[in-house]
Amino acid sequence: MMVTDKTYKNANRRERIIFLVKLLVYAGIVFFNLEHPPFYNKFGWLFKITNALSFFLGANLIISIAWLVILSWYTRRHRTKPIEKDNFVLGINRITSVLNTIFFLLAIPIFFGKDLLQLVTSITIVAAAIALLTKDYIANMINGLIIMFSDQLSLGDQVRIGEYKGRVMDITLINVVLQNEDDDLVIVPNSVIFTAIVLNQSKQNIKKMTIEFELDHKRSFTLEVLEERLRHSIAAFESSYTPDSFSLKIIEIKKDFVQFKIQLLLPHADKTTERSIKRALNTEIIALAEGVE
Repeated sequence: MMVTDKTYKNANRRERIIFLVKLLVYAGIVFFNLEHPPFYNKFGWLFKITNALSFFLGANLIISIAWLVILSWYTRRHRTKPIEKDNFVLGINRITSVLNTIFFLLAIPIFFGKDLLQLVTSITIVAAAIALLTKDYIANMINGLIIMFSDQLSLGDQVRIGEYKGRVMDITLINVVLQNEDDDLVIVPNSVIFTAIVLNQSKQNIKKMTIEFELDHKRSFTLEVLEERLRHSIAAFESSYTPDSFSLKIIEIKKDFVQFKIQLLLPHADKTTERSIKRALNTEIIALAEGVE
């Protein structure tokens, strides 16, 4: 999900407050565990809870400190980079969530009095077996991290991935979420991105609009007249696209029809304007197909 720089700063401030609260709670738990109050002897389950909490909070605090240090260092070095499109920040947040989840799962057996070293050894063996069975899933997660820590795809980019195209709304460890022209959310697995041809129009700071259509041979027209009529149909939008970028090409000549392709560049990606241009062009194409002068 995209956030503004102000929202991000507020979230960062909130994270710092939560960190201080967790630090105070952790210090209190450690103090009580060291003092070992007498009521621990009566309520053994309470000691197990505080022991598990101290393990989880200790790990969580270390992760939070690393997160704050890395993020502070990165934001100082990239002050001009929009936070809402920053894959590095997104990747760090995803890794932090995964590590916190792992330590939370490790804290559960501690509550039941299990030996941590023996537990980790057992988990390592089980994890190796699971990794063999879920190698595709793990590969997908690794691909997600590669995408996050690269500049090839960023939040808000207008992209085309194979047959899918739209704006990048979110990048997760499993998939990339696109919003297409119909405002539908398209979920593309990360593994597909690494095997498909990806076109990122936002990296060129332009939006290429393409329309393909067919006209029957029975309609008498020349390429010059056809291009002139199509240009005239979008004359009201001359300031919204690069005039020299307009091109009309013949893709293929069939027995009964000719297949064409219109292309033009929009310097600024505006969905409303793009839809209006497409509507004007499609209206003119329908008129041409019906023989309306």
